[in-house]
Amino acid sequence: MLFHLGSLWRLNEAGLLLKLERISSVSGGSIIAGVLGMNWSKLGFNTDGVGQQFVQQVVSPIRALASRTIDEGAILSGILTPGTISDKVVKAYRTHLYGAATLQALPVRPRFVINATNVQSGVLWRFMRPYMRDYLVGEVKNPTTELAVAVAASSAFPPVLSPLKLELKETDFTPGNEPLHRAPYTTDVLLTDGGVYDNLGLETAWKRYKTILVSDGGGKMEAEPEPKTDWARHALRINDLIDNQVRSLRKRQVIDSFKNQSRRGTYWGIRTDIANYHIADALPCPHDKTMELARLRTRLKRIEDNIQERLINWGYAVCDAALRKHFDLTLKKGSFPFTGGVG
Repeated sequence: MLFHLGSLWRLNEAGLLLKLERISSVSGGSIIAGVLGMNWSKLGFNTDGVGQQFVQQVVSPIRALASRTIDEGAILSGILTPGTISDKVVKAYRTHLYGAATLQALPVRPRFVINATNVQSGVLWRFMRPYMRDYLVGEVKNPTTELAVAVAASSAFPPVLSPLKLELKETDFTPGNEPLHRAPYTTDVLLTDGGVYDNLGLETAWKRYKTILVSDGGGKMEAEPEPKTDWARHALRINDLIDNQVRSLRKRQVIDSFKNQSRRGTYWGIRTDIANYHIADALPCPHDKTMELARLRTRLKRIEDNIQERLINWGYAVCDAALRKHFDLTLKKGSFPFTGGVG
């Protein structure tokens, strides 16, 4: 979330936010996408396409959330009190970020797509302003689902925060002939993190656009010299292997498309070595320091201010390098949002 915040900060300074047609997100990226979309009309874009209120409307609320621990309380209250863990996460998002805003608070343009994975159908469930849909189940037009619910579904990291149950009525759906267009698929929808199906949120943009900018805040499986052999932990390790391979294939698909010129754009990731862009004046980001940041556990847990600023600086710096190397050679070098660099 904080890494993406730095990237969005750089995109805004470059005047690129206002040029985006679609913003597709999964997992932690959806937390910030929801805030950006909800406050889009308040950003105050100037004639250069730069949102003058970006810090106030996006940076401040995201940093305030990052200064709180949400997951521990949600887990404990989800176990000890009525309601599920995901219900408690929804409540926290509603309290600290989105209030009662619904998908109708998102702008018409750019199109925001908040992606979750439908555990029942095995494909993406897409939350958008004009509709939410699963191509196997059907479509609900002009949904009034709360942003807090959509983001909680997209960021329902398994197994602890997952699944989120979305309760609907069959009559909510547009009549259709989809193969799973029936109860319980249309009434009790079980959703998990969007990254389970599509870790880069690519599917909703890939077929529609020739220019793709990818910010990847995802992790990577670490080597394990003595993997556990009991069935539970061994199963988790095998799932990590499968997930790691899918992540690698998605990343390779993106980068190869840029190399063969079937797509225009660029990729940057939280584990990228900035030296690989071969830019003499890249912002100073020693790889050992940025890898320290990449190894931080992905949790809804309070992060110290200095770590927040280092993560934001890192997302800003690597986005700056990627844009200037592969997307806009005329773009002037940016400068860290916060003093101290990446540590």
